[in-house]
Amino acid sequence: MYHKGLSGNGGKEDGNGNDNGSININSSGMAFRVNFFLTKDGHDKGVIRKQSWMTPISYGIQVVENRYFFSGLDESEPDFTIAQREQIKDTEVWLFGVFDPQIGDRITKYLQTNLFDKEFKQTRIKRRTKETIKKANMWIRTKLREGKQAHETQRAGCTYVTVINAEKVVATNMGDYRAVVCKDGVADQICEKHHPRIKRRWSMNLFSGTLHMRIRTAGSNPSKRSEPVVAVEKIDSDTEFVILASNGIWQVMNNQEAVNLVRHINHPQEAAECLAKEALARMSKGNISCLIIRFD
Repeated sequence: MYHKGLSGNGGKEDGNGNDNGSININSSGMAFRVNFFLTKDGHDKGVIRKQSWMTPISYGIQVVENRYFFSGLDESEPDFTIAQREQIKDTEVWLFGVFDPQIGDRITKYLQTNLFDKEFKQTRIKRRTKETIKKANMWIRTKLREGKQAHETQRAGCTYVTVINAEKVVATNMGDYRAVVCKDGVADQICEKHHPRIKRRWSMNLFSGTLHMRIRTAGSNPSKRSEPVVAVEKIDSDTEFVILASNGIWQVMNNQEAVNLVRHINHPQEAAECLAKEALARMSKGNISCLIIRFD
């Protein structure tokens, strides 16, 4: 199921046995979008291998809308979010994401078409998932350029993950959107360690005698600095939750602050609300959207 604006399915169960609901909260002129979803046990208990019911997944989504009404910002579309579960033979695959509105609809349709392929061999699902995500990132960049939106390419942002059998998280991000995992209380930006290193080079101007420092990305030219990466994170007993959030969250708080703020909140929807409200309180000027996935 994907979401844009204040859409929802009125709290009805979907075909996968998920209880989906959508309500609106209006407070002090601020319009919030609240969606809450909890997985139910709908798996075959006869399967011997460890399945995801042994690590239940719950999640909550919060998107702040109509920000221009109370902040003076220009009117813009809200972020696009998705939370979808598919069963591929004996493998459970979840897709979660937060997307800039200019790319959300297109990239989610691409992922749905290419990620949930029932013909995938079970032993190759993780590899195919990584390949599909990389291709999706390249595909959306190409579409932006073809649509004469090259100036928007660097501004486009998203972060999305697939969760495979509640054992592995395959994650990516573009722009200032970010995925952060909390392990035993410690925040870790999933794709951060895959970013190129920064090198500082000093050079002497022989004529003026002045010393200059140049900063560049190792192994990369400036045009490739914002290229998205794909990372795999193992879900173990220390893994508590994952935060997917837009630029408006990370403009006003760092990874550990966000984790500390919501770690004590067991209900993922309440945690998502708390994170968004804190970003508003700190006068964030970016899009404020977050999706919290908890592994209970």
